[in-house]
Amino acid sequence: MLARALAARGVDAVFSYAGRTQEPVTQPLPTRIGGFGGVSGLIDYLHTKRITHIIDATHPFAAGMSRNAVEASLATGLPLLALERAPWQAKAGDHWTHVTDIEGAVAALPEAPARVFLAIGKQTLAPFAAKPQHHYLLRLVDPLGALPLPNATALVARGPFDEAGDTALLRLHHITHVVAKNAGGSGAEAKIRAARALGLPVILVERPSLPPRQVAASVDAVLGWLDHSADRGV
Repeated sequence: MLARALAARGVDAVFSYAGRTQEPVTQPLPTRIGGFGGVSGLIDYLHTKRITHIIDATHPFAAGMSRNAVEASLATGLPLLALERAPWQAKAGDHWTHVTDIEGAVAALPEAPARVFLAIGKQTLAPFAAKPQHHYLLRLVDPLGALPLPNATALVARGPFDEAGDTALLRLHHITHVVAKNAGGSGAEAKIRAARALGLPVILVERPSLPPRQVAASVDAVLGWLDHSADRGV
């Protein structure tokens, strides 16, 4: 949504992907893929491309990139705004266990064999091998050659998903527990709604802590922030 809004306004902007997805969604802006090489590499890029504003619209769990953006902003004096969707809040019918990291999520799973929906992406699957007694259902954007878990089923699908579909999925695989990251927003919320509808326990990994930074909750707020400057190279 942000890329479309910037393109519609004719903002001179570059969209940057980390490169973890094989076929990222096409954006209506010039796009670069890959890391910057840490804070120093990001600073070099900002200088080379004559960037005047930084918008951190990464996933809430892409803490490394967000921290680098804050450091680069401080080092260069360039203004930084984070577009951050609100985290999910528990509602009636939710059975959530809050944990601070993936290791905490592994520890929170029961010792008795369970059927677990791991809705956490491909980067943080390996720690769950510590509890091989469970069957894990994985939903991934890209296929994995060899699964890092001994007892797992992998589905390749790209969201957004809906509550009806995720409810049917959890029923089909006889899921007893859901593990998710508190990403917030509507695009990934279907599994949370489905777990609520089925009365399933959810182990929810809370967001990592980040340095202080200015935050916007909507695309309109980002556009308003940019409108305060006539020199807009983002």
